[in-house]
Parts: sequence; structure tokens; C-alpha cells
Amino acid sequence: MTPRHISRRSFHSLLGLGAAAHWVRADAPARKIRIGHTGITWGNNSSQAIKDVASLGFYGFETFGNVLEKWAADAELDGLLAEYKLPLISGYCTLDLVDPSKRAGELARMMAWGKLIQKYGGSVSVLGPNGVPRASYDFKAAKANIIETLNECGKMLTDAGLTPVLHQHTGTCIETRDEVYAVLDAVDTKSVKFGPDIGQLQKGGSDPVQVVKDYLPLVHHMHLKDYDGGPAYQGYCPLGRGKVDIPAILDMVEKANMQGRIMVELDPSRGMPIAAGETAAIAKAYLEKLGYKFRTQGGTEK
Repeated sequence: MTPRHISRRSFHSLLGLGAAAHWVRADAPARKIRIGHTGITWGNNSSQAIKDVASLGFYGFETFGNVLEKWAADAELDGLLAEYKLPLISGYCTLDLVDPSKRAGELARMMAWGKLIQKYGGSVSVLGPNGVPRASYDFKAAKANIIETLNECGKMLTDAGLTPVLHQHTGTCIETRDEVYAVLDAVDTKSVKFGPDIGQLQKGGSDPVQVVKDYLPLVHHMHLKDYDGGPAYQGYCPLGRGKVDIPAILDMVEKANMQGRIMVELDPSRGMPIAAGETAAIAKAYLEKLGYKFRTQGGTEK
């Protein structure tokens, strides 16, 4: 189907405007922050994820620490980023923040993953908290261990030349607004920055606009995600189709001259109504309406 044959209704559906909670402005201001994309939507298919993200012109890629391990061990996967001229920006690395008996091993693993992030040209280690049984979880009892582990990990990675950013997450030891604030108020912010997932904040019952506003100087990375509570994508949705006030958040980080990269993300699920590559195309179209530019295919600018 050529562009001239796309109906108005189909065009709006592609952009996500038919169900969008926030209409984009026609007078969108110039944007400076560059937008990348994580690989989670494609599941285990790294090659397809990198191909799609590169072809759409996103300014970088994020994957998991354990995925980087697989790349390093597989010659066929090892050169994917170079082949598609797509820079790695960050690696998502989950660690146990609650159990002090595991700390030494967790820090060693985080350092190994950090070296892999650097090997592939990245500089950001996204610190993902460990999952906990939320119904019985006692944050107050766990807080001291969380802070101590974050501080040790943050200093270690910072000294190695990486930027560690805390990524709050639903179902983990740092989920609620009060937990996020308590940790960010207590952690050593010289070494640990904030990498909020705005969709996770919305799903966890927080106001993502207010959280980003309150900790704006610490925001050095971001997962740009929308949430509608639907049955697909773990309750998330393509950008512009959910409840998150994405334009307000982007306006804030632009005005603050955020030092870092924003990564579009959408969690996968069974029975996804739209394929991963198409959701990324919807995100790109939405962001272009907000004034963001993308690379030419195969471009190397970073």
C-alpha cells in the first residue's frame, strides 16, 4: 500500500492518534535529545530487533546484560551492531539489592556486564532491582541493604567509566512512589543517577510527571513507555495510546538539557496485536509529531 492510498482513519491508527490520550502539538519545538529503542519487544530475536531499530533511524539500542554475554560468545551475533551501524547505548542489568549475602557475587556480575557494555560501545548500566513477593515485602527492613548495595555498585561502575542509573520497576523491591523517593533521597547521587521508566511509574500507581519533575537533576537515562492497562504488552501500549503524559515529560527533560539518551520501550506478551517492528514505527511517527528527528538509514551519527 503506497502512502497516497492510506485512508485518514488508517493513518491516524498508525500514528496511535485514534486512541491517544494526548494530542500532539502542531507547533512542536526543536528537540535536542536523541531517541533510541530497547530490544525487549522482540523477545530473544536480537538480529531482528537491531535490524528494525536501525532501519527506523533510532539513535541507539539497549539490551540485557545476559544478552551481551550471548553476543560475546557467538561470533554470528557479535558483529550485529557494527553491521547495522547501530550504537549500543546501555545495558539493563538486574541485581539483588535486598540480600547482603549475595552482594559480592552480584557486584562481580555487574562489573562483568559493565565491561561488556563498554566492549560494545555503551556507557550506561541500567540497574534493575530484584523481584520480591510484594504482598509480604517489608521495604523498611530492606532499605538499608538496598542503599548499601546501590552505593557500592554505583561507585564501582562509576570508577570504571560507566553511568549507573536506577530503574524502578513494578513487582520489585523498588516499585511505589514512596520507595522510589526514599531510595533516591538516601543513595549517593554522585555515583547513582536515575533512569526512570515512566510507564512502570504509571502502572505502579505513581504520577510519572511529578516523579520526573522532583528528581529531574538526577535523570540521566529514561525508558519512554506508555501504559493503558490493556491485556497486551503487560498492560503497556505503543506511544501515544495510553495514560502517560509523554509530551509533558519530554518538555521537562528537554528544558533541563538532560545528559543522556531516551530509550523507547514496550514489553512483549503473548498474542501481541501489533508486531514489534510496527510498534517501533508507531513510536517513531508519534515522536516525529513532537519534533524529534531520526537518523537516515545506516547513519552513524551518535
